[in-house]
Amino acid sequence: MSKQRERELARAKFERQSQRRTQRAARAKFLRAGIWAVVLIAALALVGVNRNSSNDVASPSDSAAPTAAATPVVASCTTPAPLRADNITYGSEPTGAVAAKTITLTTNCGDIEITTAAKAPKTSAIMSYLATNKYFDGTKCHRLTTDGLYVLQCGDPTGTGTGGPGFSFADENLPTGNTYPRGTVAMANSGANTNGSQFFLVYKDSPLPPNYSVWGTITTGLDVIDAIAGAGVVDGGTDGNPAQEVVISAATTKG
Repeated sequence: MSKQRERELARAKFERQSQRRTQRAARAKFLRAGIWAVVLIAALALVGVNRNSSNDVASPSDSAAPTAAATPVVASCTTPAPLRADNITYGSEPTGAVAAKTITLTTNCGDIEITTAAKAPKTSAIMSYLATNKYFDGTKCHRLTTDGLYVLQCGDPTGTGTGGPGFSFADENLPTGNTYPRGTVAMANSGANTNGSQFFLVYKDSPLPPNYSVWGTITTGLDVIDAIAGAGVVDGGTDGNPAQEVVISAATTKG
């Protein structure tokens, strides 16, 4: 083989090696970018979880400011009433409150009637007191979960998941198991004995630790919640603001 031919073969080999090195470097750069993208997504997800931890099972995120009425996405719903701009607070837990037998939430998607639990007299009395004093009027149900946990959360006039009546009270009637059956109404909280005004409505059996005071059962209106849940969460997620805006125009008590 001539010297010239040997040099040509050597040069070709060198060029092939250089090309492979360039390709490997490009792939490595691409993989590093992919890894950092995964890390960033995971970090953002963690931030979302931590952001929602302020009120535990139902600590949603939304603006407290009044918003323009949303176009209904569920056929049975109507245009919601305007949101209330203020957050009524009390200096201390009300005394002498009496539990009503039922509390009815009138919403733009239909009525939801809750029969209060005799085993949760204090919680039922406080929720009855808040309803009677129009605490829930003009407030939205600000969180919906649709995967693993199936609840609609309401009761925060600020719509942020951090609002409350200015006092907290002790737990009662905690479940003995880890499942909250369909139709259960329980208090949301940020830890033991931190109940305020936020509550969640269970529309499908949901696994949860026995940390949330059960104070009622949905006797009318589960079909309303089913329709809201069927419309899903804003932006197609599984935990966040309901795609169908749900506003409580009035909460009334009876019995």
